[in-house]
Parts: sequence; structure tokens; C-alpha cells
Amino acid sequence: MLALDSVTKTYDGAHPRNVLRAISLVVQSGEYVAIMGESGVGKSTLLNLIAGLDRPDGGHVLFDGQDLGALDDDQATLLRRRAMGFVFQAFHVLPHLSVAQNVALPLLLNGVGRREAQARAITMLAGVGLEGRGNSLPRELSGGEMQRVAIARALVHRPSLLLADEPTGNLDPETASQILRLLRERVKANDATGTAGLLVTHSALAAATADRVLLLTPEGLAPYPPVRPPQAPRLEA
Repeated sequence: MLALDSVTKTYDGAHPRNVLRAISLVVQSGEYVAIMGESGVGKSTLLNLIAGLDRPDGGHVLFDGQDLGALDDDQATLLRRRAMGFVFQAFHVLPHLSVAQNVALPLLLNGVGRREAQARAITMLAGVGLEGRGNSLPRELSGGEMQRVAIARALVHRPSLLLADEPTGNLDPETASQILRLLRERVKANDATGTAGLLVTHSALAAATADRVLLLTPEGLAPYPPVRPPQAPRLEA
């Protein structure tokens, strides 16, 4: 589904900074992977490369066999619209649209008819625990409910890849726990359509909901928790 091969990214300027070094990663269809890392280590840069919003300085990002670096801006936009879903720390719910209209938006952008898009949005809202709230406006929802809307919107068009960037950063611990369980549940519910999930977070608790956890460091990606080399047996005196 997704493969990164020795991806590097450097920001030029008075003091050039190598943000990502030789990042290699494979994510299979149906797999839910978490990438942990401290602020400033390059998590958002990595997501931008995977989404085709930025281009690597070295290496390749392959999505469904396509090299994203070989696509022009229009081609990358169409690919994101068709095959990717996004959940962010800030909910990015459009305030002037109803909840159902927010969820239906990716379908409409992909050419689905308005009636079918509305019906699929209502079904998806029920799947995230918001049955009967389709006509509500975002201002009538809590933060946790708005994040549920964002999850429904990200998955309603059955994307191949879901990218979640600190999706619980603005939520209280109890609501965050509920959202993380829901996010995993909805990604796994789409197993039949081959949806893979990539969660980027600084939280070990959030990362623990994934199938596999990796740690992003200035040196690259490493397993988490770190694999410790076996210790030699102690010899008794």
C-alpha cells in the first residue's frame, strides 16, 4: 500500500537542516501503524511527503505502486482526493455546513451524486456514534463530537490510506481515549476495502492502539519500544 525507500528531506536556508534521513517504511493494506516522535523531529514533514504535499530530496515515496515524486500538483491533488483521508489535531470542520454536509464533501468532490453522498454520510455518522446529528451545525457539537465528524469525513469515501496527525491533541484524556478506540475500530472496519492507517503522535498511550509502533528520531525510524541486544549471562564467582 505504502512504501518509503531511503527518503530524505533537507530545508535550505542560512542554516540548512536535514530533517529526515534515509527513512524506509512499508505499510500493508489493513495495517494500522503509529509513528511516535518528539516535537520538531519531522513527523509533520513525513506526513506531508506521504500525502504528496511535499517532495523528498532523496529516495522515493510509493503509494499503490505510484511514485508520488513523479506526479505533478494536479495529479497529486486528485490522488489525495480519491485515495487518502485525513484527521488532524484541529478538526477542520467547515462551520457553515451541517454535519452531514461536512461528511459528504469528499464524496461530492469525487463526483458522487448528491443524494447518494448524503445517504452514505448519514450511514457513516451512525458508524461513529452520531446517528441523528446530520442536520446539526458544528457549533452545536463538543470537541469529541467534531473529531468524530472528522473521522467520518476521512473514511466515507473508503480511502486506501488514512493519515491521522495528533488527532487527540485538543481533547481531554477520557474523550481522547474514546476517539483513539473509534479511530482504530473504523480503520479496521474498512479492512475489506484495504484501508491502511498511519497515526502520527508524541503520545505512547495513543500509539499503543496501533498494530505496530515506530519511533522517529533524528537518525531515522526505529522499533518502539527499542529492541535491546541480549545480555551475556553473568558468571558466578
